Amino acid sequence: MADSSKDLQLRELKDMITDLKQMIKTLQATVDAANKREEALIQERDNLKDEIALLRKKLFGSSSEKSPVDFPGQLNLFNEAEMEQDLAAIEAEKLSDSLAESATKKRKARTTDADRFKGIPITRRYLDLSDEEKVCPLCNTPLKKIGEEFVRRELVFIPAKLRVIEFYSINYACPNNSEHALPVIRKGKDGKPHMLYGMVSANTVAWVMYQKFCNSMPYFRQEKDWKQYGVSITRATMANWVIRNSQAFFLPMYEYFHRKLLERKFAMADETPLQVLQEPGRRAQTKSYMWLFRSGEDGEAPVIIFKYSETRAGDTAVEFLQGFRGYLMCDGYSGYNKVPDAKRTACWAHIRRYLTDAIPKGKELDYSQPSVQGIMYINQLFHMEEVIKAKQTSFDAIKKARLEKEKPIVEGFLSWLDKQNPVRGSRMDKAVTYIQNRRSYLATYFEDGRCSFSNNLSENAIRPFTVGRKNWLFCDTPNGAQVSAIVYTMVEMAKANGVNVYHYLTYLLEHQPNDKMSDEELEALAPWNESVKAEIAQRADDANQQ
Repeated sequence: MADSSKDLQLRELKDMITDLKQMIKTLQATVDAANKREEALIQERDNLKDEIALLRKKLFGSSSEKSPVDFPGQLNLFNEAEMEQDLAAIEAEKLSDSLAESATKKRKARTTDADRFKGIPITRRYLDLSDEEKVCPLCNTPLKKIGEEFVRRELVFIPAKLRVIEFYSINYACPNNSEHALPVIRKGKDGKPHMLYGMVSANTVAWVMYQKFCNSMPYFRQEKDWKQYGVSITRATMANWVIRNSQAFFLPMYEYFHRKLLERKFAMADETPLQVLQEPGRRAQTKSYMWLFRSGEDGEAPVIIFKYSETRAGDTAVEFLQGFRGYLMCDGYSGYNKVPDAKRTACWAHIRRYLTDAIPKGKELDYSQPSVQGIMYINQLFHMEEVIKAKQTSFDAIKKARLEKEKPIVEGFLSWLDKQNPVRGSRMDKAVTYIQNRRSYLATYFEDGRCSFSNNLSENAIRPFTVGRKNWLFCDTPNGAQVSAIVYTMVEMAKANGVNVYHYLTYLLEHQPNDKMSDEELEALAPWNESVKAEIAQRADDANQQ
């Protein structure tokens, strides 16, 4: 009886031990799960801290893309690169190139006032003595002129003047009209019928366009400006001038530039948000987009075209680039993948930005940071690209030099990239993912010396629009948004081809291109046409002489 009681007690103790072990396992699992959640929360907290630091950097920090780690000797400070290529030799070459450039580079001469005001008419004003002062104070003998001496130079601003020109025709009649079956009457004509919309001259419409689309001055500010000259012109009137005249006379040139772009083999693209208030079926807060398409670095005359679209869908690029066959440089947006006959090239500037954003705060010179290591490779590529473009004079030579000097760096960079295992959700993880998703495009630019290395040209071309958007904030209607795209196209085309923007806008409004003109006639009005450049330059000179 006692034995069976002890056996029962022993079994109970064993069961209790089993239950306690199970409880310990359960509690341990709970603790492990809590630890994992805590680690995940800590990692999420760290990621959020990185995001906050990045946003503060973008908001308050320098916008320059110059890297603080871009100096000679940086690339041989970590071992990963040495396994892929002889970076010491590349670094030596980089140093020798820098020394050669500094040895041959002449010191930039200081700009003088005479150089700064070159082309501005000069009026000489002489500081003379009064008749009483032209007598010697000692012997009263009249003073004799011995020469003149330069005293100072002043830049004088002469405000614009408005005038109203009324045209009258002088009419003539035959004195013998009574003897004719029909009276003979002739009226004076200048052969220039007023085709512009609004009773306004071409240079006035051009000035309104220039102020808004080149100087980023919205219509309501221009309205105040006009009042200073004693005339009341409402913003609605100015908007009507711009919209109707652009649609009538700029649209044919816009479509011609589009056709010229599709003929090229190298193109670039970018896009930026735009708010349009009265889009049918959409809320005023909904994002629309202004797209930019331009020619690449192929050595021909630049073509820059803006295009408004309600969305950022890749169908916009497909529709606009229909018929284009060649290399397309753009950012990492996947919508461009829809363009059927375009061969994508990656923007190395965007890759560098992602790695720059991944650098922890205060770790810019910490070479143990993977993001810093990646930037070292890319900085080396940018330096090589600059040296090659400066030395080589043909696209074939650029291609050859890229294959010889840059391809080993890209291969080393990709090998380094494959070894990265960043924390999930971190900035470095986002950078690695971004680069891996564009891996197949990274080396496309080696195929032709005319291929672009970055998309900076597109970003520079679209920047005037983004600056203007900060002032005028939004477009009222889709029609106004597309007109903005047309006028911005004319403005940036003039800038890119080196002609005066205001005088080129005036020139187009005077010549009034139309859809009945042939491509040869439209070519004669293009800003790269030498005769157009000469006339615009002459107009600018004449304006300065007035």
